[in-house]
Amino acid sequence: MKIVIINYGAGNIQSIMFAIERLGFTAVLSNDWKEIKAADKVIFPGVGEASSAMKMLIDSGLDVLIPTLKQPVLGICLGMQLMCNKSEEGNTAGLEIFDVDVVKFTSKVKVPQMGWNQIYNLKSDLFKGIAEKEYMYLVHSFYAPNCPDAIATTNYEVEYASALKKNNFYGTQFHPEKSGDVGEQILGNFLKL
Repeated sequence: MKIVIINYGAGNIQSIMFAIERLGFTAVLSNDWKEIKAADKVIFPGVGEASSAMKMLIDSGLDVLIPTLKQPVLGICLGMQLMCNKSEEGNTAGLEIFDVDVVKFTSKVKVPQMGWNQIYNLKSDLFKGIAEKEYMYLVHSFYAPNCPDAIATTNYEVEYASALKKNNFYGTQFHPEKSGDVGEQILGNFLKL
């Protein structure tokens, strides 16, 4: 199986690669269109700020490529947020894969949300064998509100979509690669899709 992690300069790449290796697979880091299109599975990571990450995608033309991919694609954290319509962070236009706008938590809660929180209302094969209310690791100040594409929910100030799915595109606000055995099982489920 060919697994490609999209390399556009915004990502927590090493921990994802290590998690995939622990599952018995090898991932390739690439921004090459041909290599990405030829992959069986694509992971779209992201750590950092939305507008600068989107600029890096645009500069490499990956903003055009990603929405056209036909194989399973998993966006993680900022990767998921960039797959939405737009983000309040830097007033950034997104890839418009998920029909939802990313908004900021209010000043009523500590921002960023950093640490472990529960996921529930689990739908999709991504969560096969995962119990409701498992804890996942999150670090974020912006979130996707609950919407028809939501396949998992988390509560922090409000209930929001902590995972999204539309066709072959999946996104997790949490970091499966940093969420212990349960997160690794979710990554494994994605690789089996």
